[in-house]
Amino acid sequence: MKNCIQIPRILLPENGFETWAVIACDQFTSDRAYWERVKETVGSEPSTLNFILPEVYLGEEDEVRIKEIHENMYRALEEETITKLARGFVFCERATASGTRRGLVAAIDLEAYTCKRGEVSPIRSSEEVVPSRLPARVRLRRGAPLEFPHALVFYQDKKNRIVKALLREDLEKLYDFKLMEGGGHLTGYFVPEYLAEEIAEELYSREEPSFAVADGNHSIAAAKAYWEEIKKTLTGEEKLYHPARFTLVELVNLYDDAVEFHPIHRLIKEIDTEALCDFFSKRVKCKRQGSVLYPALPASAETVETVDAVIEEFVRVNGGKIDYIHGEKELLAFANEEDAAGIMLKPIEKDGFFERLKHGDNFPKKTFSIGEGVEKRYYVEGREISYD
Repeated sequence: MKNCIQIPRILLPENGFETWAVIACDQFTSDRAYWERVKETVGSEPSTLNFILPEVYLGEEDEVRIKEIHENMYRALEEETITKLARGFVFCERATASGTRRGLVAAIDLEAYTCKRGEVSPIRSSEEVVPSRLPARVRLRRGAPLEFPHALVFYQDKKNRIVKALLREDLEKLYDFKLMEGGGHLTGYFVPEYLAEEIAEELYSREEPSFAVADGNHSIAAAKAYWEEIKKTLTGEEKLYHPARFTLVELVNLYDDAVEFHPIHRLIKEIDTEALCDFFSKRVKCKRQGSVLYPALPASAETVETVDAVIEEFVRVNGGKIDYIHGEKELLAFANEEDAAGIMLKPIEKDGFFERLKHGDNFPKKTFSIGEGVEKRYYVEGREISYD
């Protein structure tokens, strides 16, 4: 399938980007204080915080929260606090400690996407998708008129031709502001339809996958699951153009200088710390500093699989909860709390990233992230996904 990139009509707020943009819902999942600060910063201002369910709150009146999110979306449309752009992409520049990452906000065709091991497709997941993490995300999408995604999708452009060409264009600036909570600075430019069409053609590759989900694997898998529900109710013609068939992402060059792979560490909570450390150390050679273990294993997908198998075995027998933590400082802080322990992992390399995915393979769940926690994508652009 060649045409797996769609040129969308993107939604943006009329103003107030500083309070509008909040970080991805799957960040700071053990840090309620972070999300409480975000709530305080946003106050009563229009914000994407009103359209998402931060995972730190999962399991706490989910249905009530989801109903409120849908109502907030409809209210935003009715009160016209958001505006719809002409058809086109958004070229965005995110300045953080890692450098300036450049990407294109576009829509991908979910018919060209798969997360199933062994399947080959133009767009595929890069990490194993955990089925138990999808239902809440699908419920949130079901009945929602809008989407505000945080997914990053890689393409390959070793010479960075696409970004270099865009930097030469005189593009209309859409926003330029500082992100809250140390997220850096974000600038966005409108890429008109005629130019977006040329870029979409340039992005196409005959290799499969042409695109790989770098961040937000569960978000896109949930969008796919919802689309599979919807399309059962549609005619053949309707299936071609229904807005739920597509989902908004940021396309990023794997070879962008600011793209850095960071490990996602493991935090085991509500356990006997000594018991966990003893259990793990007998199965995996490692160093120990306090309640944090450092496996003496190479940076690889196989290492992540080994670590996960050991801690999952411990939890099955002894109880406890596993969380996934972005950032060394964050892991050290949480692991030093009572009844907790951490496993510090190493970052994987860029080389061989697409090669591993070629035959329908994945990296293990939560193997890597792009940038540190505060560098994750913030919700800014939106898109309509229903005809209501």
